[in-house]
Amino acid sequence: MIEIQNESRRLLDTEDEDTGVRSEQDAYLDKVKNGKLFLASLAAVLGPLSFGFVLGYSSPAIPELSTITDPRLRLDDDEASWFGSIVTIGAAIGGLLGGWMVDKIGRKLSLMFCALPYIFGFTIVIAAQNVWMLYLGRVLTGLASGVTSLVVPLYISEIAHERVRGTMGSCVQLMVVTGIMGAYIAGMFLDWRWLAICCSIPPTMMMVFMCFMPETPRFLLSQGKRREAEEAVRFLRGPDAPAEWECARIEEASDNQNSNVATVVVAAIQVVFTAVAALVMDRAGRKLLLILSGVSMCLSTAAFGVYFKLSSETHGNSSGLFLVESPLAEDPAAGLSWLALASMGFFITGFSLGWGPIPWLVMSEIFPSRVKGFASSVCVLTNWGSAFIITKTFQDLMDLLTSAGTFWLFSGCCALNIVFTILFVPETKGKSLEQIQAQFKGTPE
Repeated sequence: MIEIQNESRRLLDTEDEDTGVRSEQDAYLDKVKNGKLFLASLAAVLGPLSFGFVLGYSSPAIPELSTITDPRLRLDDDEASWFGSIVTIGAAIGGLLGGWMVDKIGRKLSLMFCALPYIFGFTIVIAAQNVWMLYLGRVLTGLASGVTSLVVPLYISEIAHERVRGTMGSCVQLMVVTGIMGAYIAGMFLDWRWLAICCSIPPTMMMVFMCFMPETPRFLLSQGKRREAEEAVRFLRGPDAPAEWECARIEEASDNQNSNVATVVVAAIQVVFTAVAALVMDRAGRKLLLILSGVSMCLSTAAFGVYFKLSSETHGNSSGLFLVESPLAEDPAAGLSWLALASMGFFITGFSLGWGPIPWLVMSEIFPSRVKGFASSVCVLTNWGSAFIITKTFQDLMDLLTSAGTFWLFSGCCALNIVFTILFVPETKGKSLEQIQAQFKGTPE
């Protein structure tokens, strides 16, 4: 019962939190100065900016590499497809690696080290003498992107305090979009080699700037380094904030021992089913996988809503009024945790099978050459812009609709997504780019 109460306080609105503790916390936050906190966050979000440059690099580079005079580097349609998509394989592996690194060497060193495959990857692309070197460079930058996408949100969430955590966390998505747009703009003026040089600048800056930033207090405390943790808090909060008080709060609230296993499980599922999608995409078809993926996400988010609804009702009814006591009443957390875990696994499986990798491929197939750059940029900006909006407004939705209502809203959006896919998304399996364009024009293939 204590576990489910703690979980409810974390996931649902903490309206019944002790007033004295809140007043003490508000008094503490009033003494906080955010200047160096913003500086540390800026250094960290250079990672998502680098990720954005990786995602955006292929759009201006592929047309040039497809027509280059050097036959060793010239990409045909199949090679161009691999050049654009192989990043996701590296990113999936990077997610696994990042889950191990953050707990072995810390958040700060993980960010500094993940800058190296960014830099080495773009260096290999710059020096490429054949297509395989291009592939290797893209895999390395994808690997770094996977580590970045895991470590940066974790670093920011652990250094930020309650008043700014939401805004700073949403900057991760904003910087990805900025990086994509930066790659598109730079690609208008630079060839593919100079563009790779340009893309290597943000990770280099991140590695340098992170040298002067602190490790997160939570990680330091988990390693028994209390003095270093207090110094990190003073750096991030200013000299007037009582560092000992925040460190004591972190120690008291530290209940995330199982996060390591969860991180690895999530990354492993993504690796497996992204690979499955890559293997069956040309056999099963893009449209079928998108529909199956949408159904999986719809059902899993609906199940998440049921989990939160049952959790809140069980917690609200735990007043000794049960006439017949059930196992769920005795231990709500044990009775419902399987539903949350199953829902999460089902969602990640479905997303990795379809709506994770396939839209990037379909986007590259359906647009005519004359508008491909502009149309692709609009799609990517819409994708990451939507992710930014969801991240920024998630807590507001939780407050307005409750946790259950929020996930049921997401489930409804996935259901609309399925209908849209069935009615409007074309099947591009086994068709040349010319045949796809003819299909849109309504002319004979």
